[in-house]
Amino acid sequence: MMEMKDFINRELSWLTFNHAVLQEAADKTVPLVERIRFLGIFSNNLDEFFKVRVASVKRLCELKIDTSKLTIEEPKVLLTQIQKRVIELQELFDETFHSLLEELEKENIFIINEKQLSEKQLKYVNNYFVDNIISELSPIMLNYVNSFPRLKDKSIYLATKLMNKSRKAGYEYSLMELPRKTLPRFIQLPNEDKNSYIILLDDVIRSQMGLIFSKFPYTLFDSYTIKITRDAELDIDNDLTKSFLEKISKGVKERKKGQPVRFVYDKKMPADLLDFLKKQLSIDTEDNLIPGGRYHNFKDFMEFPNIGPDKLEYKKLKPLTHPDFMPGKNILDTIDKKDLLLYFPYHNFSHFVNILREAAIDPTVSSIKISLYRVARVSKVINTLINASLNGKDVTVVIELQARFDEESNIYWSQKLEEAGAKVVFGIPGLKVHAKLLLIGRKINKDEKIHYTACISTGNFHEGTAKVYSDVTLFTSEKKITRDVRKLFDFIEAPYKPIEFKSLLVSPVYMRNDLGTLIDKEVENAKEGKKASIILKLNNLVDRKMIAKLYHASQAGVKITLIVRGICSLIPGVAGLSENISAICIVGRFLEHSRIFIFENGGNELYFISSADWMTRNLDHRIETVAPIYDKGLQKELRHIIDLHLADNVKTRLISAKQDNKYRKDNKKKINAQDEHYRLLSINKL
Repeated sequence: MMEMKDFINRELSWLTFNHAVLQEAADKTVPLVERIRFLGIFSNNLDEFFKVRVASVKRLCELKIDTSKLTIEEPKVLLTQIQKRVIELQELFDETFHSLLEELEKENIFIINEKQLSEKQLKYVNNYFVDNIISELSPIMLNYVNSFPRLKDKSIYLATKLMNKSRKAGYEYSLMELPRKTLPRFIQLPNEDKNSYIILLDDVIRSQMGLIFSKFPYTLFDSYTIKITRDAELDIDNDLTKSFLEKISKGVKERKKGQPVRFVYDKKMPADLLDFLKKQLSIDTEDNLIPGGRYHNFKDFMEFPNIGPDKLEYKKLKPLTHPDFMPGKNILDTIDKKDLLLYFPYHNFSHFVNILREAAIDPTVSSIKISLYRVARVSKVINTLINASLNGKDVTVVIELQARFDEESNIYWSQKLEEAGAKVVFGIPGLKVHAKLLLIGRKINKDEKIHYTACISTGNFHEGTAKVYSDVTLFTSEKKITRDVRKLFDFIEAPYKPIEFKSLLVSPVYMRNDLGTLIDKEVENAKEGKKASIILKLNNLVDRKMIAKLYHASQAGVKITLIVRGICSLIPGVAGLSENISAICIVGRFLEHSRIFIFENGGNELYFISSADWMTRNLDHRIETVAPIYDKGLQKELRHIIDLHLADNVKTRLISAKQDNKYRKDNKKKINAQDEHYRLLSINKL
């Protein structure tokens, strides 16, 4: 019987992962500008964490039910633990940022504020403000409004106290949103003495307070940045007269009014202004008040400009051309002859787009079915599907309207597809469609049945994420797989028909039991004295039942190796529980996103790729796939990739109960798995 102490809380484990991202910002082997951008990634991650996970914990606090099965700690206790850890990370963040400012200065790059401007720079800023900024500002004088304005999520504001020199005379408060949708956050100033200078939009506005408030009798203006994060959960009503599309659209609009889950403020803000804001926003000390530095919305630093030498950024990696996807080749005919794997972001994502483009105009192609979870705002994938529909192909697109934070984009493209004549399916109520599937049907000869080609991926068919997420994509005409993919699309369109799968492991119907059976087989082999091992590469390992099975397998002597990039609730290396389990995390230039499973199976290894993490939501509440890799050559490729990750001694952290992200160190040759993966693919040696 597992006890609570045998698991790490998922929220606290996630914060450990984000700490690893922050470590990249502190890593001197990472190019300097990239380190600044990692601060932006850390901040963006934290924003989403509060919008989703912390918001969920706060909701649990408000429920008067037994929550012991939902979280490890009591929700209120967990909130306190989260706040403590976030403040610790915020302090480390501030230290890292100031250290990076010093390193920038060594490269003759200076981020300066409004008080550090030279006369020449001040003149430039004055002109820039008048020409570009002042017309974008809408300050609100809080002493004159009937109600406090609703602060927007994702926005930052300058809260200003207007005073005179005596500071004891009358004063007023003002609130002003930074116009980030129309203006850059970073403004490059003219070089001086071979030095480069950047000033933030916040500080340009601070420098012009006298002009902004020239109609008021004040001479001193103290401005402090504030930011609010709101609950991002969609509340979908049960109005039967509305379509699912209408409900999601309404939910997205209502999200903007979600309850506050975090209030970040400049810790130098005077107590009277802070108290005023807290009162107006109805925020108390339990609502995750986070004292911060001078600047917020550090996610903007993901786009920090490089105004120095090329060495301050990662060397650009040219996307590679797979030898079987050379221009002029008929890709579908090539896949008929053998299974293929593409590895993004190392391979060029245009290979996937080109398959769709080929299918769109191929006279033998009769149908295209695809599932899309996240869609790029400018999508070549969608454009090729529209083209296919206009060319008379039977195009069916499953779009997941509940892909968090991408709902608006997905709604937009679903409408464009329908306008082009494509059939758009919004999945199954209560089940997100997270599987990444493509099925192309061709009638090669008039008298033959439809011939199918399938694509199954661990990642989204998304041009943007394909540049930064590491994923594996299988292309196959293997009938055992294409038959199951066809069945799965049928199930999505008509979910109430009973269905069986012969090759794919599919959630929510079979995957949990099928994975359990694979683990049980390793246990059986271990008990019989045979070699038994499991290797799992995942983003998240959270589901307690699956963790309990892994603990049981470890106790039976099965050697288990875990590569878990994000949340890991399993505790490895505990005597009597998990001494046969080792676990690592790799955080580097690219986001590790592929899921790869290897079961020793008595010497006849079984290889799988998957869209699913081992989380309850993936196994029980989503449509996901685990696809077998039958081709021996491709199995060797996957094994080589896993061996690279297990040999990495540059970006690997050890997962432990301490959650301290200690780097794995050895005296062997330095191996960065991601760099080595690219190198081997570039010389066709994988």
